[in-house]
Amino acid sequence: MSDVILDLEQSLLLLELEAPFGKRDVQLARRKMAKRWHPDIAPKGKQMEHEHHLQTINRAADILESIAEQSRGGSVSRNAVRASAAAARKAREEAGRRAYEAEERARKAAKDEQKNDPFGSRVPDRSVVHRYARCLSYPEWGVGSVNGIYFTGEGGPSDQWARATFAVGIRTVPAGSLQYVEFGVPDAAADRVERFMTAAAHALAEGDAELAAKRLIYARNASPHDPVVLRQLASAFLQANNHVAAARAARDWVKVEPENPGAHRFTARIYEAMGSWGPALDSARVAADLRPSDPDGWARVGRISLRRHDRESARIAFERAREEGAGAETLLDLALVRQLEGDVGGEVQACHEATMLEADWPAAWSRYAHALAKTDRRSDCLAACGKALSFGPNPEVTSLKKWVEENEPRAIPEKAA
Repeated sequence: MSDVILDLEQSLLLLELEAPFGKRDVQLARRKMAKRWHPDIAPKGKQMEHEHHLQTINRAADILESIAEQSRGGSVSRNAVRASAAAARKAREEAGRRAYEAEERARKAAKDEQKNDPFGSRVPDRSVVHRYARCLSYPEWGVGSVNGIYFTGEGGPSDQWARATFAVGIRTVPAGSLQYVEFGVPDAAADRVERFMTAAAHALAEGDAELAAKRLIYARNASPHDPVVLRQLASAFLQANNHVAAARAARDWVKVEPENPGAHRFTARIYEAMGSWGPALDSARVAADLRPSDPDGWARVGRISLRRHDRESARIAFERAREEGAGAETLLDLALVRQLEGDVGGEVQACHEATMLEADWPAAWSRYAHALAKTDRRSDCLAACGKALSFGPNPEVTSLKKWVEENEPRAIPEKAA
C-alpha cells in the first residue's frame, strides 16, 4: 500500500504526540484529533478537507498503535523514532535526487526545444511563497506563521498538511484549510462573516455562548443586514442569558425579514424569557398571522394570553390551533381554559380528543379522568382512571378513583325493597 505513512516522526507530528509513547497515548491523541477535525464541525466547503485529514490521521494512528503493540514493554522510545525518521529522510533524499535528475533532463529538453523552436509555448513561471496564513477551520486561532508543508503517501492533494504556529501553539492542519494572508489587502466582508461564524460555532460547541456572541458581533459589523448572522447572534445572546441584547438582535432580524414568521416567533420566545408578556403576545400574533396554518403559532398565542389572564383570547387561539391540527398538549391547554370558564362539557371534550391523539400519554388520561369526575359518567371516569394507572402509579389518580368508588350510588337490595 503506497499511501501508508511509514515515517514515525511524521505520524507523531500528525497526532501532535511526542516520544516515548504507548498504545494508550496514541488512542487519546486519535480521539483528540478526531474531535478537532470531525467533518460535522467543518466550515462550509471544507468538509472534504477535514475528512481527508482525519483519514490521514487515522492511518498514522493505526501504524503507531501496531508498532507500540509489537514493541518491548508496549512503548516506543525516542531512539526508535529518530532511527525511523533518519531512514525516511534518506529515502526522501533518494527520491528527491531522482526527481532532480528527471527535472534536469526535462530542463535540457526544454532548452533544446527553445533553441530549435523559439516560438513554442511560453508560460510565465511565477512562484510566490507565503509565510503567514489563517486556518479557515479554526479562525479563532488568528494569523499564524507556516513552518512547513508536508506530503505523505504519493503526495496527492488529500495528503498535504502543514505545521503552523498560532497564538494557541503549534498545530497540524490540512494544507487546504489554510488561507494565506496578505496584510496589504483588506479581507472581503463575506470572508470576515464566514470566519467569525465558524469561530462562533466552535465556541457554541464548547458551551461558551458569551464568547460566541462576541465573535458574532464582528460578523454583524461586517454584514449588518445578514439575517443568518442576526439570527445566530440573537440565539447566542439568549443562550448566554443576555435577554436585552438578544431582543435587540431579534428586532434587527425582524427589520431585515419582516415577512419571516420565524423571526417574529423567535422574538416572542425572547420576550417570554424576559417576562414581557405584552411584546411577546404582539410578536406571537404576527407570526401566527403570517403562517395561519401553523397550529404551534396559535398555541403560543393562547399560552401567552393565558399568562396575561385573558381567557377569551386564549380560548379563541387554542380553538384555532385545534382547527389546524394541534397536538394533545394544546388540547389539554384548551381544556384548562374551559375549566377556568366553567365549561365542563368543553373540558371533557378537549381531554377526550387528547386521549385519542395520544393514547399512550398518562397525563392525558389523568386529565380526562378528573374532567369526567365532574359529571355523572362514573363508569367512564373509573375506566379513565384504570387506563391512567396502567402506565404506572399515580397518587392523584388513585385518590380520585377511590373517591369515585366511595361516592358511587348504590342500588337498594330487592329484599329491602
